[in-house]
Amino acid sequence: MEGAGSTLGASRFSVEECRRALAEMLILDELPFRFVENRGFHKFCFAMNPRFDVPSRRTIVRDLYKLYVEERMKLKKYFKSSQVRVCLTTDTWTSIQNINYMVVTAHFIDYDWRLQKRILSFSQIIDHTGDSIGRCIEKVLLEWGIDKIFTITVDNATANANAIGYMNRKLNSWREDGTILGGKYMHLRCCAHILNLIVSDGLKDLHESVVAIRNAVKYVKSSPSRLDRFKRAVEHEKLGNNSFVVLDVPTRWNSTYLMLESAVELRKAFERMEEEDGHYVNYFKESDNEKRIGPPLLNDWENAKVFIRFLSTFYDITLDFSASLHVTSNIYFKSWCTIFNQLTSLST
Repeated sequence: MEGAGSTLGASRFSVEECRRALAEMLILDELPFRFVENRGFHKFCFAMNPRFDVPSRRTIVRDLYKLYVEERMKLKKYFKSSQVRVCLTTDTWTSIQNINYMVVTAHFIDYDWRLQKRILSFSQIIDHTGDSIGRCIEKVLLEWGIDKIFTITVDNATANANAIGYMNRKLNSWREDGTILGGKYMHLRCCAHILNLIVSDGLKDLHESVVAIRNAVKYVKSSPSRLDRFKRAVEHEKLGNNSFVVLDVPTRWNSTYLMLESAVELRKAFERMEEEDGHYVNYFKESDNEKRIGPPLLNDWENAKVFIRFLSTFYDITLDFSASLHVTSNIYFKSWCTIFNQLTSLST
């Protein structure tokens, strides 16, 4: 029948192809290794083809590593044969175990003029100094056989400036055309990070209205029973079943924006909690002999609306700058003009 999803015909069964497809599925769908040992998955595979023996999680780990090695060799061969000029991005951070990590990502244009993104390295480093970062980038480039760099995009930090200086000297010593114009424009500062610094600096002295709303959200999220009472208040106010409040991370302004946006939408539910839930009111009276700020009053909700207006433009532009599957440098000037106009209008 025309348009049917499958057709009858002879097919060849290959254990190797099935194993490879299974490994690719775990990667593409970001599934845990133990997924292959689930009873439901075994039953499904047996129904599809009883001849396929589902591998254990240990076996699939070996298959995944084999697939990684194959793809790595193909990419190294591509870099060597194409002599493509690569743009790099790198970032470092420290885990809660105080372990320093660094990732190096390559962006390049392929033969079909499509933007490609590949993570070249994810590894531990000694510290966040410019020397350590520069040597780590150098090591990655040597491993992958890359010696032609267009730009390196990093956060706006002094250590990164030192790392770029180190790499500029190395690349120019490897080959004459290792960089463009001697690396004069190789160092690019991450627009999203600069935007984050601007907003974070502006929100250092958080308005009490934000703290009051945060405390209200903390109360709701602090126990299942309180959350159930809040959900009932949402239902009674007919605010919709899809609406839900989120708690922010105070050091991340974008999460504060999302918290305020969701809380303002559920404002009537918070006001109903204040009217009907005595525990909610008592929650703000004392905390270690100090009164908590809140509950949010009319003025606090109005201030929150102003914060949302202020942060929405920054949030949207940050998402645009953070895109990795298409070029973003062409939107830089227009985005900064939008921010300038927004700040000018709010300051008058």
